[in-house]
Amino acid sequence: MRRALAAAAALALAVTLSACTSENDDLRETYEEGRNQGFISGDGRVTEIPAESRGDAVEFTGTAVDGSTISSADYAGDVVVLNFWYAQCGPCRAEAPLLQSVHEETEAAGAEFLGVNIYDGPEQAASFDETYGITYPSILARGDVDLKLAFADWTSLQAAPTTLVLDREGRVAASLFGQLQSASILQTLVKDTLAEEQ
Repeated sequence: MRRALAAAAALALAVTLSACTSENDDLRETYEEGRNQGFISGDGRVTEIPAESRGDAVEFTGTAVDGSTISSADYAGDVVVLNFWYAQCGPCRAEAPLLQSVHEETEAAGAEFLGVNIYDGPEQAASFDETYGITYPSILARGDVDLKLAFADWTSLQAAPTTLVLDREGRVAASLFGQLQSASILQTLVKDTLAEEQ
């Protein structure tokens, strides 16, 4: 009887603790220790965040596929679409043409796109870009703890693909967790953010 009560108490505690945590609670510790916990599939959830409810600006610096350095400062005052991906991710491959299409449609209006490759080296990432006709740059997160930490408050880098839309102040205005199903969804999110008063 005592064992049954102890097991029930342990189960209740586990349920209570799981209700009080989020998927990002352990990300900083994970990145600092260099642990690889595999990848999480997104559910396609789209979230728009009202301007008055947005957090701090996302600040980052990373090494691009071509070896150059790219930072958030390069995009000051721009609306930026950040897409987290890796080459062997099936949903990433499926959505790549849609991302490129929205990039081409919104670039003249002032939207910038930047990929964040979470797993590959420069050769594999460059091959992906060539295969899918991606013309916007990507930065490489593999082995870059500081870059991973820069995004830890906004997304799990294991959840690929994930897309964030940053407003002109560098704050997350919208997020899409999982494969982009339609170019029009992202186009609307980008245009809504572009239309916001500065």
